[in-house]
Amino acid sequence: MPTTESNALVMESEIFDRLDLQILAALETNARASFSRIGAVLGVSDQTVARRFRRLCAEGGLRVVAVRDPELLGHDQWNLRLRCVPDTALKIAQALAKRPDTNWIALAAGGTEVLCGTRPHSPDDRDDLLLGKLPRTPSVVEIRAHQLLHRFFGGPDGWLQKFRALTDDQKAALRPDPAPVTGPARIDPEDEPLVDLLERDARATYPELQRATGRSESAVKRRLAALVASGAVYLDVEYHPEILGYPLSASLWITAAPSRLHSVGEAIAGHAESAYVTATSGESNLLVSAVFKNTAGLYEYLSGPLGRLDGIQHVESVPYLRRIKQLTYPPPVR
Repeated sequence: MPTTESNALVMESEIFDRLDLQILAALETNARASFSRIGAVLGVSDQTVARRFRRLCAEGGLRVVAVRDPELLGHDQWNLRLRCVPDTALKIAQALAKRPDTNWIALAAGGTEVLCGTRPHSPDDRDDLLLGKLPRTPSVVEIRAHQLLHRFFGGPDGWLQKFRALTDDQKAALRPDPAPVTGPARIDPEDEPLVDLLERDARATYPELQRATGRSESAVKRRLAALVASGAVYLDVEYHPEILGYPLSASLWITAAPSRLHSVGEAIAGHAESAYVTATSGESNLLVSAVFKNTAGLYEYLSGPLGRLDGIQHVESVPYLRRIKQLTYPPPVR
């Protein structure tokens, strides 16, 4: 759900400037756009785009990757809150980070709580984690598991759009030609080598994709376009939000009246501060990942735009102390 003009974010960084933000936004619009195409749209040289891109990778944590969309593929998603014995949370978080079915992990609550997002590959993997390994870990004293039910914002909808760094004409010039949707969202077994490489580097060249899959370059192009068009995968731009002047991230656990759940979720999706909004199972029925300039910004949001929404019954804010995992792979430089 797009934000309004009045809710547009403002970049504040001593290291990166508006051109860096525009390059990030261009990649969010078309992750595989060439440096020359991005440069032509932004009015700079391809060498300038390439140089800025490499610096964003080296200093800003930039990575461009493919992500399987669990909502369209019908896969389970869970958010876990693990309360741990003091001095053990970091070790548990680092162990969880090694699992391929975890996609983000953070420490919170004075270092005694681990927040973890997991996308089990199968019911057996889910049960192994939720019913096996975690309950048998002595230093985990409480497990709260929330199944994600409905995404209001996030995934293919990138937070960068809320900066409004590009005009509509610039976005139109960057977007790839639409591919026809020929079937439901699915990833076939023969697609796995292609998706595996794109999960590491969504800007891998077609010859690299051809070598990884054994398919012709034209076949690779068609299948990649079909996977993206169907929604089975989307190309994601990841970075450290502090490079844009937003170093504080928090999870907001919200309880809304059931009759207002959908309207509250849609309203929060339009807020500039929200990077991810989903309905969940459990005591709280909404989970929001939000980003702020500082603690004053968090307070202003809780007491202002969020606090003014009708239908909210309770809010618990949990700032992150440290991100342990955002994506599996280190950022490539190309």
